[in-house]
Amino acid sequence: MARLRLDEIALRTGGRIVQGDPAALFDIYNIDSRLSRPGEIFFAIVAKRNGHDFVPDALAKGARGAVISQEIGPTGLALVLVKDTVAALQALARSVLADKNPTVIGITGSIGKTTTKEFTAELLSARLKVLKSEGNFNNHLGLALSLLKLQKDDRAAVLEMGTSGPGEIRTLTRIAPPDIAIITNINPVHLEFFSSLEAIALAKKEILDGAKPGAAAVLNGDDPLVQKIGRGWTGRRITFGFSPASDVRASAVRKLGMDGMAFDLRLEGESRNVRAPFFYEEYIYNLLAAVGACHALALPFEAIVAGIPRLAPLSGRGSLVRLGRGILLIDDSYNSSPKALESALKGLAPLPARRRVAVLGDMLELGPEETEMHRRAGRQVTGNGWNVLLAVGPRARLIAEGAQSAGLPGARVTTFSTSEEAAAGIAALIEEGDLILVKGSRGMRMERVVQRLMDEFKEN
Repeated sequence: MARLRLDEIALRTGGRIVQGDPAALFDIYNIDSRLSRPGEIFFAIVAKRNGHDFVPDALAKGARGAVISQEIGPTGLALVLVKDTVAALQALARSVLADKNPTVIGITGSIGKTTTKEFTAELLSARLKVLKSEGNFNNHLGLALSLLKLQKDDRAAVLEMGTSGPGEIRTLTRIAPPDIAIITNINPVHLEFFSSLEAIALAKKEILDGAKPGAAAVLNGDDPLVQKIGRGWTGRRITFGFSPASDVRASAVRKLGMDGMAFDLRLEGESRNVRAPFFYEEYIYNLLAAVGACHALALPFEAIVAGIPRLAPLSGRGSLVRLGRGILLIDDSYNSSPKALESALKGLAPLPARRRVAVLGDMLELGPEETEMHRRAGRQVTGNGWNVLLAVGPRARLIAEGAQSAGLPGARVTTFSTSEEAAAGIAALIEEGDLILVKGSRGMRMERVVQRLMDEFKEN
């Protein structure tokens, strides 16, 4: 963590001390009073809620200081007054990044950002001390908070850069311009906020526009839109994918049942057969992108290969949970989109099971095409041989319609209005030896279904 005096914080944020000892030291920075800890300095962010209203809560939990943009009553806290607390947080993060000067690896794309970030950080950690953004801290606040955790011996910062509208990634690159910019893919996500896939691609291109001079670009070689927005890139380019033209390439993919996958990994004339403990081919793309970043940093091929067995899906993103009665649960509850769901339904279909049960929630923010996208997902349920469908949410009823239109008997389809209702009723619908996929958009809270299954069918 960056350890700074109060007067340093004031200087770096363009603010002034209105209360407190200038020599007071801080190394915990926070914007959410629910997460406040003793000794922190609290940034009163003004957004949907006014963070100044929560300064007393932060104080009650032990905060010793606050950065504010509005006058507040006596608190006993050390106070720095700034014009804008968001801008102040970002300025502080930029200054800390300049102090530590690690290699910045920025990752964007429609799906797979967090997994690519985790894979990249894990592979690099064999040779370098690495900071990675926490969870999916990928917006203008989360990225800044991640940078404030930099330590002096961190040599790389692996940062997720997300967007739900034009200009957002540009803001992130102003805080942390990448030395290596990764674009995982362009897919129909957040279409409520974009007019087209091409508009999404242009928003992702902002990571290239905001990269440092001399930066390297790691680009999906199989995605036409990624390749299109990368055509003007004049710096070093590393492509990844299944195409023979890609610099980092996977070929001869073999499914190993519950042991995951094996494939040939090729890079600049070298090739190794590797095994990875995941079931979705989309995760191979995430791995290849991570390999591309490591290659850009001159990590030896053998060191990269040695780290691959340590990679695994994150909790809630395709992780395997073994339950009692021989039930296998694939917890993919964190989020969903048409492409990610297609990958899951296809990737899990070959796994051995008495029945395959798809528990699917609404896919959100798809814009005007959401009806057809949900019906198409239903047809994919049937086409990939899933035996039972439990549809959760009003849009998921369209998944049910699509599955039945493609031949899944109505007796094998159950609909629920909410994840709470699904959690309450799911245990009665599960049988010994089932393979269960739980997936839905974040707003559907499908983790409630996962938790109920884990509680109901605990492994003895």
